[in-house]
Amino acid sequence: MLKPFPRLLLLATAFLGVSVHAAQFLEAPRVQAALEQGLAAERGKGVGRNPWLAIRLYCDAATMGSPEGFMRIGRVLATSPGLPRKPELANAYLAMAASLGSEDALRYYDARHGNAELQGDCDALTGTGYTESGEAAFNMAAYLSKQPIEQQRIARLIHKLAPKYQVDASFVLAIALAESNLNPAAVSPKNAQGVMQLIPATQERFGVRQPFDPERNIMGAMAYIRWLERRFAGDWRLVAAAYNAGEGAVDRHAGIPPYAETQQYVRRVMRFAGMAAKETMRFN
Repeated sequence: MLKPFPRLLLLATAFLGVSVHAAQFLEAPRVQAALEQGLAAERGKGVGRNPWLAIRLYCDAATMGSPEGFMRIGRVLATSPGLPRKPELANAYLAMAASLGSEDALRYYDARHGNAELQGDCDALTGTGYTESGEAAFNMAAYLSKQPIEQQRIARLIHKLAPKYQVDASFVLAIALAESNLNPAAVSPKNAQGVMQLIPATQERFGVRQPFDPERNIMGAMAYIRWLERRFAGDWRLVAAAYNAGEGAVDRHAGIPPYAETQQYVRRVMRFAGMAAKETMRFN
C-alpha cells in the first residue's frame, strides 16, 4: 500500500494549479500532442533518442493534468538507459500518476524504495541534464518525416501558405504541433477545433467557416498570428503566449502570464520552431 498517495493528490492539485479531472485532460489535443512527441523522444522515432527531452515533453502534458504524463516521467526515470538511477524520484512521479488514476504506474513502481519529495514542477528535475540548445533540441523536420502522410501534407500546406500571410512558417508549424500534432479532426474540451485549435470566437473573428478543413483552419490561424505579431511588435514569445492564453492575459501581465501551462507552451513552441537558442526565455 502506498501511503503517500493522499498527500500526493493534494500536491497534484497544487502542481497543476487546476482541479484534477483526469479524463478531461487526457482528451485534450495539446496533451495528446505532448505525449506523442515525448514518446518520439523516448524511443528515438524521427528525433534522436533523448530521455531528457522526453521528460520535458511529458512534464508539459503533466502540467496540463495528464496522469499519463506523470506516469511516463516516472517510467523514463525508472527504466531509461543512460540516465542516473533515481528510484525514489521515479516512485514519486509514479505515485502521483497512480493517485490520478493511472493503473500502468504501478507496473513501474519499485516498492523497495520510498518516494522523493517533488518540488512542484519539472525544472529542478531536468536542471542537471537539460539545456534548450543541447539536450532538449527538437529536430522538427526529422520528427515530421516519421508522421503519417496526412500530417506531412498539412506541414507542407503551412509552408505553402505562410508567405501569403507574411508569417514565419516554422513558428506556425510549431504552434500546430503544440496544439494538435497536426490533427485536422482535433476538438478540445473547450471546443477549440482543427489543426490550429481555433475556438468558435476566433473562427468568427477571422472568417473561418470550415474549421475542420485544414487549409481554412490554417488560413484563419495565420491571419490571427499575423495580427498578434503586429500587436506585440514581433515578439514571438508574446505571440505564442497570446495564442495560448489570449492577448488580454498578456496585456494584463505585461508579458508572458504566470501560468505554468502557458509558460511551458511558449517554451515548447519556441523549441519546436528552432527559436529557443536565439534568445533567453524570460517569464514574468
